[in-house]
Amino acid sequence: MIEIENIAKAFGGKQVLSGIDGTFEKGKANLIIGASGTGKSVLLKNIVGLVQPDTGQVLYNGRCFTGATKELQTEIRREIGMLFQGGALFDSKNVEENVMFPLDVLTKQSKEEKIERVNFCLERVGLENVNKKMPSEISGGMKKRVGIARAIVNQPNYLFCDEPNSGLDPQTSIRIDNLIKDITDELNITTVVVTHDMNSVIEIGDKIMFLFEGEKVWEGSSVDIMKSEVKSLNDFVFATRLMQSLR
Repeated sequence: MIEIENIAKAFGGKQVLSGIDGTFEKGKANLIIGASGTGKSVLLKNIVGLVQPDTGQVLYNGRCFTGATKELQTEIRREIGMLFQGGALFDSKNVEENVMFPLDVLTKQSKEEKIERVNFCLERVGLENVNKKMPSEISGGMKKRVGIARAIVNQPNYLFCDEPNSGLDPQTSIRIDNLIKDITDELNITTVVVTHDMNSVIEIGDKIMFLFEGEKVWEGSSVDIMKSEVKSLNDFVFATRLMQSLR
């Protein structure tokens, strides 16, 4: 479980996040949604420590990550898997080397142990026998799946996904959503997904946080969201679903 308390962040005098509180639960797909520029990705960066909040704190299973000692921050970071927007694969490394990278950095496993783990993760995301392919040789959807394999290779307790369906066709997006949900259930981990894809919200949103102009204005499930009386949320849902229907 991850808890965030009173997270606020400003850049150049502009307030981006204002007093965000919330809980992201273990074994659930926790979604952060909202229009572009509303602070979703900034909140995610605050949670994983890429950005330091101006106020507030982030707790991982009761351990305060914000302002923690270097040793504790390193310990928590070892428990985190991250799927970056676009996949963020190393162009100069093949698929096997990309997935193995966290093991090279964070473990002292033998080469044989690493390869065994890499093969297991690639098989789990449906990508057998692509080890030696370069990122330029595979599709966008495959890159996302390689990114997921890399994110789970170190057996994380926490999985973060930033716009996992960005740039993908609807059918591939559904496959990525199902994969994230299945892995969350199988590993019983805390998954946090930043998205503006309403199909993802409806299909995998166990718990949803809606941000509007840097504030949390609604929280609930994928069932609750269709019964909301919050105008900004209803406007977002309508506009997003309209855009997706026009694709």
